[in-house]
Amino acid sequence: MAPYDVKRDRKEFYAPRNRTWAVVDVPEQQFIAVDGAGNPNTAPAYTEAVEALYTVAYTLKFAARRTADGDFVVAPLEGLWWADTPEAFTSGAKDTWSWTMLISMPSWISKAMIEDARQAALEKKKLPAITRLRQLTLHEGPSAQVLHIGSYDDEAPVLHELHHTYLAANGLRPTGVHHEIYLSDPRRTAPEKLKTVLRQPVESAAP
Repeated sequence: MAPYDVKRDRKEFYAPRNRTWAVVDVPEQQFIAVDGAGNPNTAPAYTEAVEALYTVAYTLKFAARRTADGDFVVAPLEGLWWADTPEAFTSGAKDTWSWTMLISMPSWISKAMIEDARQAALEKKKLPAITRLRQLTLHEGPSAQVLHIGSYDDEAPVLHELHHTYLAANGLRPTGVHHEIYLSDPRRTAPEKLKTVLRQPVESAAP
């Protein structure tokens, strides 16, 4: 049997095709997560968080091979992003951003398995950010979502459209925080070809 792959099994959320905003209903999902703040291009904490996530994710992948449910493909990197005002994103004020970086985990990966993998990875790699890694469960529910193709810096007009046009036109308001899923490896993909899922949990704006 092929290893579990969230990109294949949850295509609506990990392989969308819509290039304009649309609402989807995102089910409950678990992740491993590391929190931080600052410019993702320059803050050492960001690089350390991503390295910690992948180290533990691959430790979990190899551990899962020994379970009845079997192997899985390590999922794409994701991020939750927030700031004091939405303009911090549309203006590119990256030093003011806070974030939680994520990697999705199959449902059969238990908290105990995550903790065992965290301890094993810490003993092997000695990465301080591994001590901050935690299990996180999200149930975002109704969310505006779009596939953005292009540089991360070119997301600002898309987000401006969401907050200043799309939400009001559809009687919606944002809840929760901005969510991104990075489908491309920026080390191997030209900026204009990067694929990123942009997502914002929403609710009805009606009283």
